[in-house]
Amino acid sequence: MTERVLVTGGAGFIGCHVVRALLTRGDEVRVVDSLIEQVHSGDGERDRILDEVEFLHGDVRDRDLMQRAVARVDKVIHLAAEVGVGQSMYAIDRYVSVNDHGSAILFQALIDRPVARIVVASSMSIYGEGLYRTREGEVLQQVVRPAQRAASGWDPTSESGAPLIPVPTPEWKRPNLASVYALTKYVQETLTLTVAPAYGMEAVALRLFNVYGPGQALSNPYTGVLAIFASRLLHGQRPLVFEDGEQRRDFVHVEDVARAFLRALDLPQASGGVFNIGSGRDVSINEVASELAAAMGRRQLTPELAGKARTGDIRHCFADISLAQERLGFHPRRSFDDSLDELVEWVRRQQPVDRVPEARRELESRGLVA
Repeated sequence: MTERVLVTGGAGFIGCHVVRALLTRGDEVRVVDSLIEQVHSGDGERDRILDEVEFLHGDVRDRDLMQRAVARVDKVIHLAAEVGVGQSMYAIDRYVSVNDHGSAILFQALIDRPVARIVVASSMSIYGEGLYRTREGEVLQQVVRPAQRAASGWDPTSESGAPLIPVPTPEWKRPNLASVYALTKYVQETLTLTVAPAYGMEAVALRLFNVYGPGQALSNPYTGVLAIFASRLLHGQRPLVFEDGEQRRDFVHVEDVARAFLRALDLPQASGGVFNIGSGRDVSINEVASELAAAMGRRQLTPELAGKARTGDIRHCFADISLAQERLGFHPRRSFDDSLDELVEWVRRQQPVDRVPEARRELESRGLVA
């Protein structure tokens, strides 16, 4: 049955893929997006998609706009947000305003015009450090990494100073909010799961891990690390890697993420759930930089290790996706290895601006890199 779906942030990287998936299956789509330059790639796909939807150009904090946006829609996918751990630590008012006040405005509008279901994009950042265990097998949820330098090691240790082993992070791990961005995403998630059922709406939250793929904003120095590395390599520059590059992440293809949103939008058993959306595979940042350089024919551009950490960064966090597999039937189809050629082909058609040095200076000037 055809439904009318509102997608906030629907012209962004993830949004375009979600909207395309909705249109492909025959849904009617309304998009709200402010089209800020920092997060939009401008590669033409956005414009093609916006020609096929009802597009409302504006800010989610605009009350009148959001009243119009939620009128006569069946379901909502809420993607609109400022994204970036590093930038959130100095653009505090902007991140809190867009992510949390913007979500509040959306729900204020939905009180008068409730929908059947709302799916919100949450983030793996709310975990802070991922789950760890000791060598004796004890599971540790609240590992806090003190300010460290290369001389003392980057990895968290137990209270006795013993090494800890990072393990896949499940949804039951307690949040540990290490950045302003993480705080705002947790508020978005909690607001959705609290307010929606109070007004007869079903709610689902997807905690997205490191999303990558064609369409990511290559000129945004605070976006996904793969896009940042690709932009640097395209300009003949070495990928800049903080710490020693051995921190581990989970990279999930944007097409898999789009499929997860549709399943979360549709399946009865998803209602009220919080789900990790990742690939289920962890990889080091050094591996990512090296494999991308090789795929782009620039193997000689080895990672530049900063030997410093950014405030708000965490060491290891990768997804346990067993709950999404069980409840959503979510099984990633795209692997990191088989997606690099596609990503490289797309990157080579772009003309990004390398703003990484500028972003690094901004963070260093504010004492956010040490």
